[in-house]
Order: sequence, then structure tokens, then C-alpha cells
Amino acid sequence: MTYWLICNSRAGDGERGRDFWLEHLASAGIHDLQCRDFEEPDWSGKLGDQDTVIVAGGDGSVSRAAAVCREKGATLAVLPSGTANDFSRNLGLPHQPGALCDLIASGLTQTVDVADYGEGIFLNVAHIGMGTLPARESRGAEKKIFGRFSYVVQLLRRLKAKRGFRATIRCDRGVVKGRWLSIAVASGAFFGGGNEIPEASASDGQLDIIAVRPRPILQLLFTFLMVRLNRQAPRRTSTLVHIKSQRCLVHTGKPKTVTADGDVVSRTPLNVVCKRGCLRVIGERVVSTAADAGAGDSVSGVV
Repeated sequence: MTYWLICNSRAGDGERGRDFWLEHLASAGIHDLQCRDFEEPDWSGKLGDQDTVIVAGGDGSVSRAAAVCREKGATLAVLPSGTANDFSRNLGLPHQPGALCDLIASGLTQTVDVADYGEGIFLNVAHIGMGTLPARESRGAEKKIFGRFSYVVQLLRRLKAKRGFRATIRCDRGVVKGRWLSIAVASGAFFGGGNEIPEASASDGQLDIIAVRPRPILQLLFTFLMVRLNRQAPRRTSTLVHIKSQRCLVHTGKPKTVTADGDVVSRTPLNVVCKRGCLRVIGERVVSTAADAGAGDSVSGVV
């Protein structure tokens, strides 16, 4: 069994790089790691199904490593070093570097879902519309100053200029059509630097599709506030639709940019399938935001 360490030196504020993590991993008893960069050719060809890939970076880097681990049957370990770090929230990983490296050394694993969109996978969320702006327009300096709140800064800057786009959302139990400000397709329970998706987890075998209609900014803020306070998917609202489904197909009137886990990946149409429990990860648990773990497929909201 071999430990591989893959670091993204450009993630987050850049303070948690290779040397930082090598020191903490050594203190946890993990030595003689194979250190690589994503850009190095052929390193994944040497990866075995008993190996552990430790990735230090943001959610985009974690998704890239997850794709390799899924293909090779290896275990993924995460050292959150980015801006949002939503996947680490799905696993409830310790914040302290020492405790996190001790957990990796313990070898305790869980299995989680991945969202397969044909051209690749994502672990957290794919966006169409307004939600793509942070990945497309957030500048490096701004992200260093505002951290995960840089996403909110970009959205507020552009909110008034957006009238939405027409799209059709097809899922297991229905079809929803309309004009939307944003459509998010999530595999886990968190997005945008810690925003919770109600009644979700990264191991429930379901996608959560959250579609937001164009509305005045105060109405949007009120809706999001109520969802956050109630910690439940809305049962009746003219602003937001929440769909749970194993698969999702989104067609837009005109091709729209798609981002996944913070990176621009494709254009619509977007066809996503949840692959349940196909990725082995280091972690003590998989976090669920569900008040009732028995929730099944449903379409919620005014459609």
C-alpha cells in the first residue's frame, strides 16, 4: 500500500502547501509518500486499489483526484486547503491539521456517491445560470481577501442584471419547465462554502436539484433565509423548487455554461446520474442534513 500526496499550490490562500502537510503527515506516522502534481504524466498509471491518494486543495482538485480513485479503486483522503472545502464538510473532517492527519493514518473509510455527467464527475454541485458566476468571474485577489464570501460578493454584484433563462428539468418522477435564475444539481449536502442543502447527504443515492426563479432581491433573500432557518426543503414556494432524484437532465433554450465543483466544465444540456457508494474515502462519518433519514424521491415546490 502506497500513500500518494497531490497538492494544488494555488488553492485557497496558498499557506497550506506540500511542506505544511508533509510535516503533519509525518507526525501522524505517514512517511515515504509519493508526491505528485496533477500535471505530471502517467502517475495515475502506477496507482493500485490498495493505495490512498491524499489531495491537498480545493473542491475542484478533490474532484479530479476522486475521478482517478474511482477509476483505479483507490481510497481518497482530503486535506482541505481551498476556498469553499464543501466536500470536507460532507465528511465532517476535523479542522485541526494534526487530528485530520491522524484520521488518515487510522485508515477509517466510508463510501460516498459521485455525480456522473458523462464528461466527468463531481462530488458537490454543478451550476447553470447565476451560480456559475463565482467560478467564472471571482478573481484570485478577491478570493484571498473575502475567502468563501467572494462567491456571495459576485452574486450580489450581478443579481439585478439577471432576468433568468428558460430550461426544462427532467427527473425520475416528473418534468419541470420555466424561467430560472439558477439551477444547481448537488450530490452532497453543502455548496458555496458551507451553505446547507436540506434533507441531503453524500451517501443517500440521490441528486438534489435546486432551481431558483427570477424574483426581486428581497424576495430571494427572504426565501433563502427561511430555508436556512427551517433546515427543510420548501414544500410550497413560488421562488424555489427542490427536486430529489437519482438522475437529472437539464435542457436550456440556448447553450449555457456549466460549472462543477468550482470549475467550468461544459455547456448544456446537462445529463447527470448519481452513482451510489462508488467512491471510498477516509472519514469517520458522512454528514446528513436530513431531519428524517427516510426521505425518498420527491418534487417539492410550486411547479
